[in-house]
Amino acid sequence: MRGRNAATETFPGSLAVLVVRARPGKPTQGLLQAGPLVIPCALGKGGITANKREGDGATPLAAMRILSGYFRNERFAGARRTCLPMAATDAGLGWCDAPGDRNYNRPVRLPCKASHETMQRADHLYDACLVLDWNIAPRKRGRGSAIFFHLARPGYAPTEGCVAISRRDMERLLPHLSRRTVLKVVR
Repeated sequence: MRGRNAATETFPGSLAVLVVRARPGKPTQGLLQAGPLVIPCALGKGGITANKREGDGATPLAAMRILSGYFRNERFAGARRTCLPMAATDAGLGWCDAPGDRNYNRPVRLPCKASHETMQRADHLYDACLVLDWNIAPRKRGRGSAIFFHLARPGYAPTEGCVAISRRDMERLLPHLSRRTVLKVVR
């Protein structure tokens, strides 16, 4: 099976590379290729950039390894079917996005005085949320934080700089992802 018609596509093992590119004429939406499967995805409201900065809303033009992930246990139990290290979220989990804070671009416990993302969201975006190695080691202040591979809003509305796919597609891909998988954003 090929492309979008591969609705029941299965992969013989883990996927080494996921390639993401912008849809022609729609810089905030993209196409993600996973082996022979091509699926729609959402990109940052600033499109794709080679010069990522905190708050620009752009998805970095980069090859980013998938490090680990978070999931809402009561909403996305399927996240357990993966080789990735996954942790269940709780109401006290956040992710610091304040460039001046010592915990910048790291998970934090809430309440947190610094600016942060809340990992248990009402809108379901982080019901399955994979951490990409963008600006993780070494961390550079202001180069962007919380660059995740997560669930998309209806209609693939733009993200704040992440890559997002449908719940159905995340359920299909998760069993084939590992810490060796690279999400490569290209032009």
